[in-house]
Amino acid sequence: MNRLTACIALLALAATAPACANPAADASKAVTSEATARPTTPPSDATGEELPFTGEDSRVEFVGSKVTGSEGGRFEKFSGTVRLVEASPEKSRVELLIDINSVVTDSDGLAEHLKSADFLDAPKFPEATFVSTDIKPGSEKGATHTVTGNLDLHGVKKAIAFPATIKVDDNAATLEAVFAINRKDFGIAYAGRTNDLIRDEVVIKLHVRAPRARTKSN
Repeated sequence: MNRLTACIALLALAATAPACANPAADASKAVTSEATARPTTPPSDATGEELPFTGEDSRVEFVGSKVTGSEGGRFEKFSGTVRLVEASPEKSRVELLIDINSVVTDSDGLAEHLKSADFLDAPKFPEATFVSTDIKPGSEKGATHTVTGNLDLHGVKKAIAFPATIKVDDNAATLEAVFAINRKDFGIAYAGRTNDLIRDEVVIKLHVRAPRARTKSN
């Protein structure tokens, strides 16, 4: 094998070498559209329950990836409310407020980079919010509902729709969801290094548990 042939073989091998698996490949893709108005008839305090939740028993996590690997993280400070009406998810609403500066990751230095102008730009946009506008029964991959709402992230507000499994019992209202969003839809466009590009899709993982006040038995 001459030198030219050897070089061609090496280039071909490099081109076909597998990249790091994309964690968003198997996740449901959130449908993104223009932000919508809130419901015209919000839940009434007289007929519903206001169930707060925090990081004490809930989680807001994410996974991003690039060609050579993936990185996970979470937000340690957030607060939210499930406005539960007649124990029915379809009549209820979920609200969430995230402190962007509370982001933590497993890799040293990554959290600080995520707070910078390359990504979330925490000094300029210190909070992100989500307010549901519609919850309908049925969804993909066995989820019980489709949740639609306005996500305000990085100074951009968009409506997103994603599958979620929602349950209500005597103790709590819970929501579990895993879905991917395109970060560029929210103006987060930093590409990364030319030889280690960052993928556009970010997996969001929500675990919400909003405790209910126990009903006293007669």
